[in-house]
Amino acid sequence: MLEVENLTLHYGQSQILYGIDLHASVGKVTAVMGTNGVGKTSLLKAISGRHPYSGGTLRVDGQPLDHPSAFEAARAGIAYVPQGREIFPLMTVQENLETAFACLPKGDRTVPEEIFRLFPVLLDMKSRRGGDLSGGQQQQLAIARALITRPRVLLLDEPTEGIQPNIIQQIGRTISLLREQGEMAIVLVEQNFDFAYGLADAFVVMTRGTVKRRAAKAEVTADAMLAELAL
Repeated sequence: MLEVENLTLHYGQSQILYGIDLHASVGKVTAVMGTNGVGKTSLLKAISGRHPYSGGTLRVDGQPLDHPSAFEAARAGIAYVPQGREIFPLMTVQENLETAFACLPKGDRTVPEEIFRLFPVLLDMKSRRGGDLSGGQQQQLAIARALITRPRVLLLDEPTEGIQPNIIQQIGRTISLLREQGEMAIVLVEQNFDFAYGLADAFVVMTRGTVKRRAAKAEVTADAMLAELAL
């Protein structure tokens, strides 16, 4: 579903990504792992159109995207849940969800009932302001907002950061359910090793803006992956 080839990215004169290749398949979770500062978030921003990449190719379902804007990437089926959630604090939960309508045809601009089945707390808090929600509730809102766009590719950047354990478990179950539905490719950037290893079908390990290893889960044990990340 998602094909990234030879992707490079700069911030001004500084090069951050060096020839990244990433392939994420429908119905699978691809975990992008590595220590802080290796370029994981920059990679997701490039794919989602949040920051222009310098070179390389990007395809969704075989269709090329030529340096898309965030809106163009969303229209092409890429949904991005950013680190820090970025919900609108003064807007209600319902209004936050409806911001996802911008990239949808008018006939699809509804909040599916499945959203509230996945995240029941959002139904109870539809009229509450986003800024009044807890960190875990805001994260659920951010994921729900992304899902409303009917994505073919879901990018998740540190979804467990600062979240209480019971919400982490719920988010993990949601990701598992989305994978089982087999309708999207999921790319997960996550520092919580146990969470990422438990969900992932494949791993991409980054260091200093490059990919140093790719492996299917069947090819690597948890101890081996931890050792790889420690190098």
